[in-house]
Amino acid sequence: MTSKSVIPHHPEHYLVLTELFLPTKGGTAVWFDAVYRHLGGKATHILTASVPRDAAHDRDHPNTVHRLRLAHHPWLRPASLPLYLRFFASGLMLAVRNRFTAIHAGRVLPEGLCGLAIARLTGHPLVIYAHGEEITDWKHHPRRLRGMQRAYRGADCVIANSDFTRQELIAIGVSPDRITILNPGVDLNRFHPGYETEDLRRQIGLAPGQRLILSVGRLTRRKGFDQVIAALPGLLASGIDAHHAIIGIGEDEAYLREQARLAGVEARVHLLGHVDAADLPRWYCAADVFAMPNRAVGNDTEGFGMVFIEAAACGTPSVAGLAGGTGNAVLDGQTGLRVEGADATAVFDALRTMLGNNELAGRLADNALARARSDFSWERVADITASLGRRS
Repeated sequence: MTSKSVIPHHPEHYLVLTELFLPTKGGTAVWFDAVYRHLGGKATHILTASVPRDAAHDRDHPNTVHRLRLAHHPWLRPASLPLYLRFFASGLMLAVRNRFTAIHAGRVLPEGLCGLAIARLTGHPLVIYAHGEEITDWKHHPRRLRGMQRAYRGADCVIANSDFTRQELIAIGVSPDRITILNPGVDLNRFHPGYETEDLRRQIGLAPGQRLILSVGRLTRRKGFDQVIAALPGLLASGIDAHHAIIGIGEDEAYLREQARLAGVEARVHLLGHVDAADLPRWYCAADVFAMPNRAVGNDTEGFGMVFIEAAACGTPSVAGLAGGTGNAVLDGQTGLRVEGADATAVFDALRTMLGNNELAGRLADNALARARSDFSWERVADITASLGRRS
């Protein structure tokens, strides 16, 4: 979690509509919390969902946070109608009562479509974030596709988190001149090398000299954690004494445990669930390589992959998949290795190369750390965000 006492350094004031916001887990929630801490102070208002433990999070937040009880009602058509009505009514009231510089919508649906209606009624510029996954999924649903096209085309600016997401936007008819590529960032005060990690390695039973592969993310098939597990027997056979730690929760937990059992590596696969926020950067530092060899599963793919930047900021090189927007997060052969995540042999070869060549791993780690520090600070992301969507 980001620092609670960031001092804003921009005069702009925003209305931010986002269903995803800390303490909700996930990279998108981290992104919005981090950026708007740097923008607007109490005059920036965050309109978001009510979630467990939100009161403690919001108490010392530098922005003004409003929580809505958002729920789908299956008996309604559409079931998401209450989300739209709540976002629109509450957002419009805030926009009328406050002097905002612009309206920023965290996603295209429902936030972007509601933001468009509010912006047109109040005369505010509108910025909508695009993450990639929502487009690849929703473009196959005609009603959602029409809603996305209407919102994106009505926005003054659309923020794409990667080149992949930009191409997806263009493919559904968004004009390229409305799109700005802006990668998410990382808290460099929190994620950095040099943490003490021996206690974490002992916690999962690692002996001195054993190697650790770390994965972080939702336990879902497209993340490719099963491919890392499948690579472990081959790594052991090639003389690489490796364990695999996975941080996250999700629908694939039982599946991953079964894959480890079938591969005969149950004792070497450690599903850690959620870890304490203070320990997450320590786990990155404890690892020899970070691995999320993502692949597309149906319409589901990775839009960017903030976890790769967190690993980089801790000086840990990555193995990433080719699918989606990971090419902006991991530069193949420069800050990590990118392989076809659906190809188990390719994943194994990348892990064996990374763990078996210390010189290469060290060079990739150094490059990844330097790039994280130069290109991915939240301060830099906030500065760029403040310049977007302004009307002359």
